[in-house]
Order: sequence, then structure tokens, then C-alpha cells
Amino acid sequence: MVCQAHIAKCRLQGPHRPLHIYHQPGDFIIGGIVSHGGFLSTSATFMEEPPPVLPEELVVVPKVYQHILALAFAVKEINGCSHILPNITLGFHIYDSYTNARKTYLATLILLSKLEKCVPNYVCDTENNLTGVIGGLNSEISFYVATILDIYKIPQETDIPRSTGGIMGFSLTTYVWWTWIGVIAVDNDNGERFVHTVLQLFSQNGICFAFIERIPNFSFISEINDMLQQGAKMHDKIMSSKANVVVNYGESYSMAFLKWLPYLSEHDMTNNVKSKVWITTAEIEFSSFVYQRNWDSRLFNGAIAFEIHFRDPLGFHQYVEHRNPSNTDADGFIRDFWQQAFDCVFPDITAHQVEGNICTGEEKLENLPGSFFEMSMTGHSYSIHSAVYAMAHALHAMSTSRPRHIGMTYGGRVKNQNQLFWQLHHILRTISFNNTAGDVVSFNKNGEVASSLDIINWIIFSNQSLHRVRVGRIDPGAPSDQAFTIDKEVITWHSWFNQASPFSACTESCQPGSSKKVKEGKPFCCYDCILCPEGKISNQEDMNDCTKCSDENYPSKERNICIPKSISFLSYEEPLGISLAIVALSFAFITTLVLGTFLKNHKTPIVKANNQNITYTLLVTLLLCFLCALLFIGQPKKMTCLLQQAAFGIIFSVAVSCVLAKTVTVILAFTATKPGSRMRMWVGRRLANSIVISCSLIQAAICTLWLAISPPFPDVDKHSMPEEIILECNVGTVIMFYCVLSYMGLLAIISFTVAFLARKLPDIFNEAKFITFSMLVFCSVWLSFVPSYLSTKGKYTVAVEIFSILASSAGLLGCIFSPKCYIILLRPELNNREQIISINKMKN
Repeated sequence: MVCQAHIAKCRLQGPHRPLHIYHQPGDFIIGGIVSHGGFLSTSATFMEEPPPVLPEELVVVPKVYQHILALAFAVKEINGCSHILPNITLGFHIYDSYTNARKTYLATLILLSKLEKCVPNYVCDTENNLTGVIGGLNSEISFYVATILDIYKIPQETDIPRSTGGIMGFSLTTYVWWTWIGVIAVDNDNGERFVHTVLQLFSQNGICFAFIERIPNFSFISEINDMLQQGAKMHDKIMSSKANVVVNYGESYSMAFLKWLPYLSEHDMTNNVKSKVWITTAEIEFSSFVYQRNWDSRLFNGAIAFEIHFRDPLGFHQYVEHRNPSNTDADGFIRDFWQQAFDCVFPDITAHQVEGNICTGEEKLENLPGSFFEMSMTGHSYSIHSAVYAMAHALHAMSTSRPRHIGMTYGGRVKNQNQLFWQLHHILRTISFNNTAGDVVSFNKNGEVASSLDIINWIIFSNQSLHRVRVGRIDPGAPSDQAFTIDKEVITWHSWFNQASPFSACTESCQPGSSKKVKEGKPFCCYDCILCPEGKISNQEDMNDCTKCSDENYPSKERNICIPKSISFLSYEEPLGISLAIVALSFAFITTLVLGTFLKNHKTPIVKANNQNITYTLLVTLLLCFLCALLFIGQPKKMTCLLQQAAFGIIFSVAVSCVLAKTVTVILAFTATKPGSRMRMWVGRRLANSIVISCSLIQAAICTLWLAISPPFPDVDKHSMPEEIILECNVGTVIMFYCVLSYMGLLAIISFTVAFLARKLPDIFNEAKFITFSMLVFCSVWLSFVPSYLSTKGKYTVAVEIFSILASSAGLLGCIFSPKCYIILLRPELNNREQIISINKMKN
């Protein structure tokens, strides 16, 4: 008869042994399948059931015994508790799976058959009815059990942790310790799922994989050599990698395999203390095989382990401490465990000779290495303890909730087994209680126990004892800012790292001032560091790209910070500005002295020659030219920007027009003196004045049009100079600026040409040759001004224009007026009409 109840599965978040629960009138029997070959020669139960047929030699993991004690302790507590299953005695059966699918299927069928032989679907009575199953420590064993139970629709409370890898990945990527890690995963479907999960999660958070290795499995003895060779290659690859962090995902016994790695290498490991930061998931248990008793486990010293949060139930330590082969007759496992753990044998009364050390029974469990046995409950054992209590509370609730459940009491009969399965499943999903450790055990809507993870630092001493130090916690139910906590300062790292926080990256971090450039064909964590280009910075390590500073800032020399730009303009407070101002004022003063000298000697022939009024106009204009330079010094204002270029253009045009007028006057004067010349009518002040006024008005019209269309204005230039913000007068339209310069240049070229043609005319008052030199200087200055103006930036552009103004004005002043001042001041005897006439006669 096959039960038709629907399968019921609940997840208990945390590894624990498969415990199979029976319903029997008057008693509940809990049966268990040990997840791997835990004991050498027997699988006898505490209820003294006959053991199944077992192989004579097995690879043994003595630590499994603690999980059995957790089960026995939980049953003992429940039987001694008056408010849980009162008047009912709880018992259990235990079978061994030998990590073998065939053996696991057989053990599960024996549980279902109600006899100590496999008779599926045979029901002879209502006693020893299997009512529920608690899943196994190893996922594959739980899967094998579930395959059979699914046929019979028996509720299963299974523990196959699926989120440990994701939680671990969350913590690592949140804390961002390392970006270059290796991964070792068990070689099965769960391992593949884990690798797929962490590969995606870690990659999204900037973590790359140096290697991904599989923990090999073997089904036959003949495969051991291949497994060892694979392990040797794995070890050498791990130790030669630059990755200092290795993430391990496996079954509970995987640590025992990892202990093989140092002994499988082809290299001498005697003095090699190199290690890695080993990170283990909650599925892995710190355990060893029997033959690894004296193996050094300090390779894993400083490991970071994720374990299910637990507290030792009250009385468990004392319960374990009093376990002894001499006072626990009902314990069918303790003698085998004792012999394997302490490497001794109990004398056999039938044997004539005993080989090996004799077990006295007085050995102390606390002296065993941590990989063999721990006096305190581990996370795996705690899960078993909580699972038994969860099932007991569910059965208690089912037996007391309604009168129809009276059949579950001692001596009753259960007529509808399917209904029992459904009721048990429903109650398990809604059960909530406080266990003896004071923790609340309850299931969420997904049937998962709301449990947190502790982050444990393994400290392994030379005597192989294990000390677990809690360094952090992951609590999915806490607020987001408190979900992950860790204290790096209390972590003890492997001595290889000299107690410094280990560094694990494919490439040294790119320092501020540089950015990452991924190496072609390599993971994105492997990159070169390149200096930020000019104008950009990076102010953090490992930046993917450099960023530009704002317009108000510029990069430092190291290109790691932005420095505020200084405000720059040609001011009176800096040496360049004050120097130009002094030069301008000095030339203005000299011009004033020259003008005063000419005014004082206005009746002398040398002053009267070549149009006295034009001479005064030119001197006044040169004075204004020198003073005009002062408009360009100081912080640009609206009014100064409007006056700068317009004043400069008009004043200089007047000055050049005066020079042109003087030159034309000289030529006309000599031409008009020839007999029969018609030029006499043009000689006089009227022509000179007309030249000055007309030429100046044209320039004034150009400047007026400029001011009307696009006048100059104060502007801020943030881009021309990398470290300065330039305050300047924007000319508005460059075309009009160059129109002013071009017109002034045209006047200067005409003046130069006319003066050059008249340079050899005889007369001591002939100014043509002096004007020629002055125009040569003037044109040279302004021709060199254009490229200089275009090639400089900031206040130096203004300085170039001021220098051109001063140099060209000084050229006019010096070349035209210095010879006359020389005669007036130093050679006054030459400044008379008689002397001039005699000199002219001598020249003729």
C-alpha cells in the first residue's frame, strides 16, 4: 500500500544530519542516516536494533559522533520535558549511508518497510509508521533520500543550503577586501550552481577569478590515484597563483580532502609555510579522516568560515563531557568512535593478543584535535538539535490541536496516514518556538528557517586544537546598514601575511593620478595603470577613467586633486604691471617736457618750421598715447573695456595723421619753391589740418561702428591658461579690432613711403629723414605685434599690446623730436635764421 499524501518539503537553514521520524503507538521513533562513512564496523542504534550489513573497512570521520550526540541530547531533553509530548517516550534509529547512493536507497527503504529488511509497500500493522523526514548534512544524500520519499509522498524537512554562497558573496563584495580570488567547489551539480552564482555575483561587484578548481569525487578504489594526481595539480596551481584568497564550497567532509593538498605536491613542503586566506561556506565542517590524526592543519590557520549562528544549549557540554565507554552501555557507537579517535583498541575477551594501544576508557574528549571532536556544539550539530525540536513541537501540536488527533496518543490507531502527513507538513511550516539555547526557531513563508550566519576566524594551534573567534555576523533580517558587520582588527591571519591584512589583486592598485586600462585577453581585474591625460585627474584608487576638473579648477602635478585656479589680470600690484605703468608715466613726463620746451621756444625757427600747430598736436597726441597704456592695466571694468581699444585706435590715428601731414608739408614746401610750380596753392595750414582731421575721422567712424555693433566687454576666460582664470576685456568682434589695426597700419605705410621719398631733400629743417626712421620703428613694432599678440595668453597678451603702444610712441617721440631738442637745448647757436641760411648756401 503506497501512501498518496502530497510531498511536503521545508528547509531548515543550516546543515544537519538526516533524521527519520517514526510514529508508533505510545512512542515516536526518530531514525537517522549518517551522511557519510562515519564508523568503521557497526551501525548499531541506541535502541539496540540489529545493524545492517556493513563493509569491514571504511574511511572514517570521527567528528560525525558529535552530531549523533546532538541528536541523542535533543531526544533526552524532550523526553525529560513535561510540556513536550507528555507521557510519550521519544526514541530513534540510525543507519549509515556510506556516501553511496545504493546504500542510502537501501537504508531509506528499510525505514519505510517497518521491518529490518526491505519490503516496499508492505503494511502489516500501524506501528512504526514513518511520519516525516529531516534532511541530511550533505546535499546528495538528502537528494537520494528525497527520491524515495517522493514516491510515498512523505513530508521532508530537508537541509540543502542554497543561499550560503550568495550571502558570502554579498559580504565579500560589500566589504571589498579582495578583487582577485580562487574558487574550489565540489564536483557535482551543487558545485556547478555555486560557481555559476558566485561568478555572476562577484563579477558584478568587481571581483575576478584567478582559477576555478573542482574537488574530485571517486566511486571506486581504482580512482584514488587519479584523484591524488588531480589534487597535486590543484595544490600547485593554488600556491603558485597570485590570488591570496581561496573560496571553498563543498560538502561537510571537503576539509578532509583539502588537508591532502600539501602532501600531494611534488615540491618539498617541509619548510614551506606559504598559505592563503581560506574562506569556507557553512556547508563545510572542520573535520579529518582517522589517518589524518597527526597531520598539520595550520595551513588553514586564519581561515574565515561562515557558520550558522548558534549558542550551546544548556547542559550539552556536561552531557558530552560525561560520555565514556564504561558508563554508556546503550551507545552502540562510542566504542568504535573511542578507538578511532584515540588510536587505541579495547581488549577482546575472545582474542589471545591485542595489537596496538589499549583503550583505558579514561581518555579525555577535550584532548582530541578540533578536527576530530569539539566539546561545544557546532553549527551542524546545532541544526540537528533544532530540527529534532521542530519535529517534536510539530508532533506535539498535532497531537493536542483537535480531538480527532487522539489516535496519536499512546495506544491509539491512525486510520488515515495521508491526513497525518498533510497535518504534520502544515504545522511544521507554522511552528515557532524557543529552543533550550534561547534562540527562536521559526520558518518563513518559503519554508526556510530565519537564521543568521556568524563569520568565524579559525585559529589553529601547533597541537591541532581549534579556537573559533567570532569576528562578524550576517543577519538578513536586520536593517540594511546592520545586515553585515565585521571587525577586521580582531582577525588573526596566517603567519605568512605577518598579521597584516592580506592583499589579493591581479594588479597593484592604480594610485590616484592614474586610471585602469584592461589588458587585452585578460580578466577585467588585470590591468595596466596609465597616467591621467593632461587636464584630468583621478582622486581614488583603481578608477576606470579620469575625470575633468571644473572650469574653476585645474589638476595638480600628480593629477590626483583639483586645485582652484587663481584670478589673473595685469594689475598694478605685480612687477610687470607696475613696471609698464612707470614706463608709460615716464614717457608721458618726457613728452610733457618736450612740449614745454617747444612752447617756450615757439618763436625760434626750428619750432616754427613744418607747421607749428601740427607739431603741438603730435606732442599732445603722443602724451595721450602714453597715458592710454594705463587703461589696459588693472581689473577690467565695463568703462575701461569700452575706452581701451577705441581710445588707442583714434589717438594713434591722430598721431600717424600728424606725421603724414608733416611729411606732406615738407614735400609741398620744396615743390612749391621751384619756378612755375602750381603747388604753392596747396602750401599752408589748411592742407595739413585737412589731412589730420579727415584721417582721424575715418578711424573714429570705424571705432564708432565697432562700439555700436559689438562693443568690448569684461569677460572671464577659464580655458586659455591651465592654472588661471583670466579677467580680460573681450574685444567683442575680432574683425573690427583688426580693421582698426589695419587702418592704422595703412596710414603708417603711407607716411613711411612719403617720408622715404623726401628723405634727401636739402634743408636743415627737413624732417623727412627723421620721419622715415620713426615710421620704420612704428611699422616694425606693429608688424611684430600681431604674431606676439596671437601667441600669448592672459595678462601677457595685454602686456604685449601695452609694450607695442609704448614702443611705437617712443619711436615717434625719439626719432622726430630728439634732434630738434638737441639743437634747442644743446646747440642754440644753430637755432637762428642767419645760421640756417649760411648752412643751406654751403650745402648748395
